[in-house]
Amino acid sequence: MPFPAHTARRIDVHDHGAVGDGRTLDTAAINSAIAAAAGGGTVVFLPGRYLSFSIRLQSNITLLLEEGATIVAADPARHGGAYDPPEDGAGLLYQDFGHSHWHNSLIWGENIEHVAILGPGAIDGEGLTRDGPGARWTAQTGERPLSMAGMSDAEIADLEPPAEAMIGRGNKAIALKHCRDIQIADLTITRAGHFAILASGCEDIAIRDCMIDTNRDGIDLDCTSRAVIERCRVNTPNDDAICIKSSLALGEIRHSEDIAIRDCVVSGWDERTMLDGSYGRTQHLAPDRDRVTGRIKIGTESNGDFRHITIERCRFERSRGLAIETVDGGTIEDMTACDLDMEDVTTAPLFIRLGDRGRGPSGTGVGAIRRITIQRVCATGIDPRYAATLAALPDHRIEDVTLRDITLSYLGGGTVRDDAPALLATAYPEPSMFGSTPAWGLWCRHVRGLVVDGLTLRTDTPDARAPILYEDTEPSG
Repeated sequence: MPFPAHTARRIDVHDHGAVGDGRTLDTAAINSAIAAAAGGGTVVFLPGRYLSFSIRLQSNITLLLEEGATIVAADPARHGGAYDPPEDGAGLLYQDFGHSHWHNSLIWGENIEHVAILGPGAIDGEGLTRDGPGARWTAQTGERPLSMAGMSDAEIADLEPPAEAMIGRGNKAIALKHCRDIQIADLTITRAGHFAILASGCEDIAIRDCMIDTNRDGIDLDCTSRAVIERCRVNTPNDDAICIKSSLALGEIRHSEDIAIRDCVVSGWDERTMLDGSYGRTQHLAPDRDRVTGRIKIGTESNGDFRHITIERCRFERSRGLAIETVDGGTIEDMTACDLDMEDVTTAPLFIRLGDRGRGPSGTGVGAIRRITIQRVCATGIDPRYAATLAALPDHRIEDVTLRDITLSYLGGGTVRDDAPALLATAYPEPSMFGSTPAWGLWCRHVRGLVVDGLTLRTDTPDARAPILYEDTEPSG
């Protein structure tokens, strides 16, 4: 128990009227038990299925889901109720609906502290939706990946319904805003809507030993400081598994810093097949029409800075590779990624992108990427179209990157392209944005201070392109 003081008062949700039969709505009983525990107590869920709409966390409590206990997200269309309405705030101007609201969730907390949500029980987001409207940013430049360019208006509308359609619906399993000293551990979370866990403007948060197998994002830390994610398995074929962001959802520029991601496994197996151990390969494309996702990413929302980020001893399975992206004015600096294993990489194994989408208030400039170290990476089964890529802009270079002890094994079979990739400064950043890269192993464009020390490149079948291409790239020193 991370907060021993909470053990002094143990409150069973059944004592407040919960039934736990999977049919009776237990929302009022759960919130009553939380209110009784506020100030220092443990709210206990014994084995059962607890159907609920919004559960409102308070400070100084622990939610303990015992083995066999599952909190199930109710469905407004079937269960005669509604989730808390999306609160007023910064709105949808520079980020989408999911990032901009927290109360419309299965479990949410705002301005709370000293809270734990613990397993070994589960959260089943059965009644949540993964959809929501996009940003209202008038420029709309780089709003969607270029891979979605061929989609019809009707297909986009299916993914991005209007805001009024979201009233009463929930689209996150756990949402935290301006919270401090939060512990989430030993949970299993499935079909969790837009986010399994969204923490915005939080400090001192730890997420440990969780199993997440869901239909969109896994764990997102947005404008969050002093955080650790460790020993988690996150399967998200449709979106990113673990993502660090610095959006304007809180109405101001805030930074993400002092964050460690370690000893985690991320993947893009068919939804819910990680949990049952079948590791399905039926799904080949994510909703953005690129191959399945399931990766660790810094960005894309990047209005604030990213400082002192460490990613270590992580494994990527049937997923896109590591992505480090700033396109909205923020700076990424002093970051280390090491001891990464990747198997069946669905786009590029490494993708570092400095762009100028500029999604932000007037005057939003170009950010920076500097002092990045990536070492001891082994990736196999890589999509032959996409080399490890470092791509910036002529007047805004990526700076001081070290690639050390990197082994990349591609499927091969690529052909020489007839044209050079466009600059695409304002486009949404994805490895596929440039099409097939002009080199098959490592492609660097507009980079200053590059160190490559110990790079091994292989192909399973011959590839007609050069293995390495440097364009406007200067070595360190």
